[in-house]
Amino acid sequence: MNNNPKISPQTASEREASVLISAETVAQMLNVSPRTVWRLLSAGKLIEPIRIGGNTRWRSAEMRDWIAEGCPSPDGTT
Repeated sequence: MNNNPKISPQTASEREASVLISAETVAQMLNVSPRTVWRLLSAGKLIEPIRIGGNTRWRSAEMRDWIAEGCPSPDGTT
C-alpha cells in the first residue's frame, strides 16, 4: 500500500510563473544593457526582484506581464 501523496504535474503556465531570470536576461527583454537594469532598479523604476543568497532574480511571468503593461513605474510615478 502506497501512502505517498500524488503530486500533480505543473501546467506550462505554472512552470513559467516559477522560472527565475537574471539581470542579463531582463536586459535582453528590455533591449538595454545589464548596467541599465541595475540603474532602473536603484531608481525604483523596475519591479522588485527576488534575492536568494547573493543572487538577484526576477520571475519570468511577472516580468513579461510588466513589459506587456508598458513597463509602469512600480511606485506609481512616471
